[in-house]
Amino acid sequence: MDALTHTHDDQAGLHANLNSSHAEARYATPAESRLHMPAQSLTSFDESKRRQAKTNDDGKAFYARLFVFGGALALTAFGAYEMYGVVNVGPITPLKWALLILFVINFSWIALAFTNAIIGFVSLIASRRPRAEIAPLREDIAVVMPIYNESPSRVFAAVQAMREEVEASGQGERFSWFFLSDSTNPDVWVAEERTYIALREQLGPDARVYYRHRPKNTSRKAGNIDDFVTRWGGAYEFMIVLDADSLMTGECILNLSAAMAADPDAGIIQTLPLIINRNTFFARLQQFAARIYGLVIAAGLAVWSGRKGNYWGHNAIIRTRAFAECCGLPTLRGRPPFGGHIMSHDFIEAALMLRGGYSVYMLPTLRGSYEESPPSLIDVAVRDRRWCQGNLQHMRIIGARGLRLASRQHLATGAMAYLSSPIWMASLIVGMVLVVQSAYIRPEFFTHEFARFPDWPRFDYERALNLFAITMAVLLAPKVMGLAYAIFRAPTRRACGGAIGLIGSAIVEVIFAALIAPIMMVIQTGSVMQIMFGRDTGWTPQRRDDGSIPLRDIVRRHWSHVALGFLTLISGLMISTSLVAWMSPTIAGLLLAIVLSWVSGKLSTGLFLRRIGLLVTPEEGERPRVASRAEELAIALEPAILMGDPLLAIHSDARLREIHEAILPPPPRRERGIIDPDRALAEAKLIDARTAEEAVSWLKPGERMVLLHDRALIDMLCRLPRAADGESQAA
Repeated sequence: MDALTHTHDDQAGLHANLNSSHAEARYATPAESRLHMPAQSLTSFDESKRRQAKTNDDGKAFYARLFVFGGALALTAFGAYEMYGVVNVGPITPLKWALLILFVINFSWIALAFTNAIIGFVSLIASRRPRAEIAPLREDIAVVMPIYNESPSRVFAAVQAMREEVEASGQGERFSWFFLSDSTNPDVWVAEERTYIALREQLGPDARVYYRHRPKNTSRKAGNIDDFVTRWGGAYEFMIVLDADSLMTGECILNLSAAMAADPDAGIIQTLPLIINRNTFFARLQQFAARIYGLVIAAGLAVWSGRKGNYWGHNAIIRTRAFAECCGLPTLRGRPPFGGHIMSHDFIEAALMLRGGYSVYMLPTLRGSYEESPPSLIDVAVRDRRWCQGNLQHMRIIGARGLRLASRQHLATGAMAYLSSPIWMASLIVGMVLVVQSAYIRPEFFTHEFARFPDWPRFDYERALNLFAITMAVLLAPKVMGLAYAIFRAPTRRACGGAIGLIGSAIVEVIFAALIAPIMMVIQTGSVMQIMFGRDTGWTPQRRDDGSIPLRDIVRRHWSHVALGFLTLISGLMISTSLVAWMSPTIAGLLLAIVLSWVSGKLSTGLFLRRIGLLVTPEEGERPRVASRAEELAIALEPAILMGDPLLAIHSDARLREIHEAILPPPPRRERGIIDPDRALAEAKLIDARTAEEAVSWLKPGERMVLLHDRALIDMLCRLPRAADGESQAA
């Protein structure tokens, strides 16, 4: 048959034949159980349709909010009063007012972190974690892992390790496991399928482990989860949402499920994921800070948020029908970066869940929830660029009808996390301008009225020094509280090298965090400016390994930061040595940007610090069993990925082809007269090619993806001879 005669009906017939095949029965997804998930309106909300919760927020959360926000307000008022005293020497010029306002905004941010940490520290000291028996589960639960161009062996091994622990509990029959692939790289996609086949062969036909690949990754991760909910969500009471770097112990999964089952008002219950498996210096800094300081911050957030908390997008359990009912995300009007699909979907989903009358809260002391972090400063900058755009979108959503006040505060906090950098930079610039004005601009002796002395821009420098000390104390206090709590807990103290090891590690972390902070300030300020001027970002897959970045790439990324540091240093020396001393941490960080990025991203530096007992976390001394098992399984699954070109692998492996086609969704019905250019080009190239190798070499990435989604085109490829076969026939 001529290839051009293949039609939609031919593809449908091929799919119908495969439906009865052994591959379809073994590897296909379960029967669909659809849920309607309407897009929510941000401009209207019917209060009468809000679900009436059976459990009200208790007084503890109210008084915690009063302390956190009231205390932060009082501390900010004190800081504003002191700063006013600093600038209120002589006339207060517009620049002085600008400096005062910028200081108050920045100081309020760190004041809120300070009061939040106090609540968290006190709650941790007072809390007790009784070990409770987990009641048998009666609900069916889906564990879903969205993946996007990840290493297949890592993600499949992680799910297998988690599944083994759940199965060992005796409650495994309640859980189904889904890999939700949005991968756009054809090599990665077919590698995922090969790894999935290897995994299913190990687990057997009744494993309840499924794989689905979306032809178009519409709305990114949020769209990936929505696709699962609308197609299979009706079969599962709850779903546990993972990230590609997530790990959770079986005990954690069961405790999370039991907590959701016991609370009919709960819509989302979030864990606190700890960072593990990190070895570069930079990643170990993040790992130590999250483990030692993060618990205090998260505990405070959990206390004052109460049942009106937030969601971080992974390592959480969600009531599936409530999610479908309340959390369909609208498409924002206009073009990206502020329009289009919502990028930081998790904050919005939490806000919509609360608006619908369900609770969202965190269990910060529930152990066994883990994640990984980027291995270098450059990798964090890439991820932050995407997060920055998503969080700034919150400014368009913060006024949506029906949102709880707590949700609006969470959205504001998300935006402020990035707006604080340009505000900090603006305050530095205004301060420098004031010093320049004081040193170089000639005062006017006779302006609007006679004055005995000229109006010099003056400050109360002694008061300024005291305020600087207070600001540093407020800024560092959450870290001190986290360190004190770690020392207070004997198991944590011993695992981190004792009190001396903990204090030494904290000193290293504080020094490098202070040096890296100005680099991140410049990077985030640049991101905010780009977004404000309408520049959209993509969705680059996160690099998760511990490999170092080549020095030339580091120089290319950071040379402008070093240049800015030199410019600031030279300008400061021309103005005042005291200005250089005041700005020395910022100048040092910028001047050392290339060195810091290179050293902190090196694997050898991180491993050396580990050998001498610095930046060590308890999870390294007693590694979670699920993490060790995942590593073993990843090594075992790695051979399944080695295949060369995926199209040629499908050509030569009939079984892989059969399973690949069985996993594909039914082809969409094509409207007459609508031609997909990639498909048309792929088909033309297949017709013109003499061998499979020749056809594959001609196909561009988009055409390769179209071919892999199209059974008729796959059939055309597989009908072509291999080059070696053609040569033997010619001979």
